[in-house]
Amino acid sequence: MGRNNAVAITVGLLLLMMACGSAICQQAPAAPVVLKGPTMGAVRFPHAAHTRVAGKCEVCHHPSNPEKPLKAPQEACTDCHTKPPTPPVTVGLPAAFHNAAASAGLCITCHKTENKEGRAAPVKCAECHKKDSS
Repeated sequence: MGRNNAVAITVGLLLLMMACGSAICQQAPAAPVVLKGPTMGAVRFPHAAHTRVAGKCEVCHHPSNPEKPLKAPQEACTDCHTKPPTPPVTVGLPAAFHNAAASAGLCITCHKTENKEGRAAPVKCAECHKKDSS
């Protein structure tokens, strides 16, 4: 009986270490990421603020497709989404965030939802795209 308990505890600790190690490897960058576009101002993206709201990276960072597997558990959007999109990827960089009219898409739809739930999130172009961001 003592040996079975020791094995169970050891296996449990190993699983816990693997889970914690995986979470540590996938921590969001501490400094905001600046996404620069050719026409609109740059978007300063604070991962920490978004992670607090979303709860986990996978809300924005979707799984890879078999045609273009990820090189790491979480990659920058620009690693796959380019302008114009490079096959096999079909969604270009701007469309990865919102449609051309900025009325729907990953970022804007979430921001609109947050506002409906009483939490302030920017929804106007200039509230995210700032000419002086660097």
